[in-house]
Amino acid sequence: MPTPLSTAATRLGDAVKSFTIAQRTIALIGVAVLVLGGIALTSWLSKPSYTPLFSGLSGEDASTIVDQLQTDGVPYELTQGGGTILVPESAVYDQRIKAASAGLPSSSTAGYSLLDDMGVTSSEFQQSTTYKRALEGELAATVSAIDGVKAATVRLAIPEDTVFVAEQGKPTASVFVETNPGSTLSSDQVQAITHLTSASIDRMDAADVAVIDAEGRVLSAVGVGATGGADQQASDYEERIRASVQAMLDRVVGAGNATVAVAADMKLASAERVEESFTTPDNAPALNESTTTEAYEGAGGGNAGILGPDNVAVPEGGANGDGTFNSETSTRNNAVNKTTESTTVPAGGINRQTISVAVNQGATANMDVTALTALVSSAAGIDAARGDVVTVEELPFNEAGADAAAEALAEAEAAQAEQQRADLIRTLSIVAAIILVAIVALIVYARRSRRQRREPLDLGELQGVYPAIPGPSTPALDPAIVLPPLEPAPNTTTIDVAAVQSALAAQSAESELDRMRADIDALATQDPAKTAEFLRSMMDDRQSV
Repeated sequence: MPTPLSTAATRLGDAVKSFTIAQRTIALIGVAVLVLGGIALTSWLSKPSYTPLFSGLSGEDASTIVDQLQTDGVPYELTQGGGTILVPESAVYDQRIKAASAGLPSSSTAGYSLLDDMGVTSSEFQQSTTYKRALEGELAATVSAIDGVKAATVRLAIPEDTVFVAEQGKPTASVFVETNPGSTLSSDQVQAITHLTSASIDRMDAADVAVIDAEGRVLSAVGVGATGGADQQASDYEERIRASVQAMLDRVVGAGNATVAVAADMKLASAERVEESFTTPDNAPALNESTTTEAYEGAGGGNAGILGPDNVAVPEGGANGDGTFNSETSTRNNAVNKTTESTTVPAGGINRQTISVAVNQGATANMDVTALTALVSSAAGIDAARGDVVTVEELPFNEAGADAAAEALAEAEAAQAEQQRADLIRTLSIVAAIILVAIVALIVYARRSRRQRREPLDLGELQGVYPAIPGPSTPALDPAIVLPPLEPAPNTTTIDVAAVQSALAAQSAESELDRMRADIDALATQDPAKTAEFLRSMMDDRQSV
């Protein structure tokens, strides 16, 4: 192993050995979190992007397609109760082609492709039925593409053609819609379905399409349109009129001083009315005219005449008539204007409505109740000829319920404010506890760190470890150097040279140690921080033997 790596590994091992049990536990937890996070991130990044292969499948088709995917070794996921199969984006088109070659999904409603299988020997009934099935399949596929629609089924009722135009019926359609879980169709979407279906069939109106959802609710009724049933129509109409009248009264008598109740009698049946009217044109020539003239001449003396009393013939013009008779008849056929008007009366019309208004006593002190009634009638569209009735009465309101509601509202607001205050205090307490624990942990860690420890140091140990701090003192003599023997001077006493050298060596060592101690004391006096850092670095560099 290279020297830098060996040194780094040794220092890392020494650092780990110096950890306390708590520090080692925290380090192990951190390493485990990093490893698990890396594994999860790698798994998420390596996971392929899934795309729907088919949606709205039946159980049989889903099982067959899953078997095909398992045979090919393609990963898949099932969603929406097994009706939708997700596969990796790279395998979508290959699997769709394979499924189509196997005739899957077989339960899907075919459209105009049904006409491809018709032979030349098909009867007229088979042709018309197949064409209607093709239309139903195409419409169902189009409706299923609307957002929120899981599956759709369309049934068409197309009357047979006849030569009598007056007896020709109008086609109708029924659409069954299954929405996605948690989704509901809006009124705009229902109208889109009705208009889409009616525009695809000749002579079909949007009101001739019925739309029903999977929960059995009528979203659009035949003859009514996309407004729901008669009960829903009545409720919507009553709520609309009530809101209009209530908004006006709140501005006039003040909020809370009036209440409105509306009851509407709606028409439940639709009808079609045909009226014919005839008028004579002015200065128009006759279509045809004929005149018939008759003339008779007699010889006289005849008894022809008019019967008189006693059944005796009396000659016309007198008893001496000659029996002559003249007659003229004219016939004239004049032109006549004929107007035929056909009116369709849909269900949901108003037969009669009644409105009851109660005003708090004292709120109408400066106004006329009659004028207030006229305002309500105008705002609600009251028709007296239809039998509509408006009743406005001034009555004392019961304030106990309002006071109780106000108290309950105040208590609810106070409870909500108290709950918010408690949540804030709890959150602050948790944050303060976390910060306190973090501070305590940092303090404990700082105190237990080797850099914060203070150990006694023998200055004698510094000798031979680090070079002496330079100072002005004279360098010591090396004991290893053997001094040359001194010649004894005349008239002097002989001195033991070995003993002198040993004494000088001991004195030099003691002087060197004293000098080092003096230098460290001087440095500590001048710069205590630098001295402490210097001693701390020497302690960190010491290695165990």
